[in-house]
Amino acid sequence: MDDDIPYLLLTPGPLTTTRTVREAMLRDYSTWDVDYNSLVNDVRTQLTRLASASDDFTTVLMQGSGTFAVEATVGSVIPPEGCLLVVNNGAYGKRILQIAQRLKIKTIEAAFRETELPQVEIIESHLEQHPEITHVAMVHCETTTGMLNPAAEIGACVKRHGKVFILDAMSSFGGMEMSMESMSADYLISSANKCIQGVPGFGFVISRRSKFEQTQGWARSLSLDLYDQWQTMEAGGGKWRYTSPTHVVRAFAQALSELEAEGGTSAREQRYTANQRRLVAGMRELGFGTLLTDALHSPIITSFLFPTASFNFSQFYDQLKARRFVIYPGKVTNADTFRIGTIGNVHPEDIDELLSAIAEVSREMDISK
Repeated sequence: MDDDIPYLLLTPGPLTTTRTVREAMLRDYSTWDVDYNSLVNDVRTQLTRLASASDDFTTVLMQGSGTFAVEATVGSVIPPEGCLLVVNNGAYGKRILQIAQRLKIKTIEAAFRETELPQVEIIESHLEQHPEITHVAMVHCETTTGMLNPAAEIGACVKRHGKVFILDAMSSFGGMEMSMESMSADYLISSANKCIQGVPGFGFVISRRSKFEQTQGWARSLSLDLYDQWQTMEAGGGKWRYTSPTHVVRAFAQALSELEAEGGTSAREQRYTANQRRLVAGMRELGFGTLLTDALHSPIITSFLFPTASFNFSQFYDQLKARRFVIYPGKVTNADTFRIGTIGNVHPEDIDELLSAIAEVSREMDISK
């Protein structure tokens, strides 16, 4: 663990970044500067190339957290008469549903339990029974539980029915191998502070041009108008419509360089997977069970069950934080859990240090009682 990092963030973003990513923010840029706008366009090109080798796709950046990018997409690419089918098996699928309903978009929910894998057959049934559906949206890695949803299979089903597929790959893009083609995605949404290992400040949407070009005038918001943001970036050589997070963009450009230096998405997925498997094996040895079976796990984040009914998570959290490890509270509604992320600038030796700290804290708390 780097000595200059006060805490190792074992969370699904914000996450632990490298010193060089943080140092990239030490230089100021004007939003009108040609060098800065050129950097923005370089970032857009690199993101598009990470997702596809085809010229059929383009990328637009949007200020704010990942949820801003999700709302910008849902609110901008569905026509006034459109209907959205939302695949929901966790807090972030539910958030997509809430966004669409708040924007008064007609919605149909394909609801599954938080620990249940969405079934392609049920999605197919919805599409057959509701021809008014124009778009389908789902989350790839549902960090409520750590479940990896069958996005490629559902995307293929959506394409068979001729609908538009919106994939929230917030916590997986850049950390798991995928492409727009493999996911059958028309829109893929992610954020700077996830697997590419930048810092919070903007999200991005990789879009199929032929679909995106049809969406002019559909946006239900001024500042979150995805089409107008894209047009401004296209016409202005990387210019944003409104004040952009210049320091965050510089950090993200550095993070993209470091992703390439690591060996790309494949190498990063291997590291994240090694982290997660090491974590689960060690936690089970210490008496902590997992919420999900191994077949449902992603390499991004894992939910662990409280070891006893009297387990004091707040005390557990504080004791680990005092030892420089920051974990995540649980988010599922029907079980007592906490979560540990395995993405970011985290390596297997960090997981070993974490496990040693958890063993020490467990002894001090005598969690077996």
